[in-house]
Amino acid sequence: MPQRRNLAASLTVMIIIVMVILPLALITVALLQEASSVYASIESGEWNFGRYFQQVFDALPGWAANLLARFGLTNLGAVLQKLSLGLTAGSQFFATQIINIGQNTVNFIISLFLMLYLLFFLLRDGNKLLKIITDAIPLDADQKRALLSKFTIVIRATVKGNIVVAIAQGALGGLIFWFLGIHAPLLWAVLMAFLSLVPAVGAGIVWVPVAIFFLMTGATWQGIVLIAYGVLVISVVDNILRPMLVGQDTKLPDYVVLFSTLGGISTFGINGFVLGPVIAAMFMAVWLIFTVNAER
Repeated sequence: MPQRRNLAASLTVMIIIVMVILPLALITVALLQEASSVYASIESGEWNFGRYFQQVFDALPGWAANLLARFGLTNLGAVLQKLSLGLTAGSQFFATQIINIGQNTVNFIISLFLMLYLLFFLLRDGNKLLKIITDAIPLDADQKRALLSKFTIVIRATVKGNIVVAIAQGALGGLIFWFLGIHAPLLWAVLMAFLSLVPAVGAGIVWVPVAIFFLMTGATWQGIVLIAYGVLVISVVDNILRPMLVGQDTKLPDYVVLFSTLGGISTFGINGFVLGPVIAAMFMAVWLIFTVNAER
């Protein structure tokens, strides 16, 4: 609709609401319900981590028990007490965050409305705004074109490479957790999606301990299925999707992604998962452009 910019922008915003915001809202509600259920199970003692760790400890072979003895970890009671205190504190933290989200619902709705309102004008007047910004950049024409081209490529690649892979790994992880009957699969799926954004950690920090617990407690087939699925499906997704979505030219080194993600979270909060790597990618893009020009 080249001659109806208002209508085109309005329809685009409506499509975003229906295809993105509403599904995310439903997922968030279900996630909060599962998080509350997990917290209630921990508080009521239904989830007894001490009993779980005791089962794992009893199932350890002799050499593993001797190894724990060398590190002074034979006092299982003290270890379990520390782990239980840490897990309880973590559950209380998440419960507090859930309460805060509920209390800040009005602020969130207002911010969401302002975001959609601004999005409408960005969609409608995006070309004009781009021209104004381009004219204001104090660079020559070739540098402007190179910078804007690199900006577009890096932003798309970073967002697609991180977000799409995270969603895919989280969804696949949640699916296998649901199939195996693990409680709160949506909660674990979201956790795996977030952790998949962090290199050297990934979604494996969630499913690997669960698989080990299955094997240690006699649920052999569940443990084998989870390990096979994690190695052959969840972990392989990153190696297949990321090169397709990002490409080799715009792929950031893993250590840059790690530190930019952590720095983005500490500075911007939850949005730092995207903003941190984007800022790092843009810095490297600008650095590369000016380095090439300096060499000339």
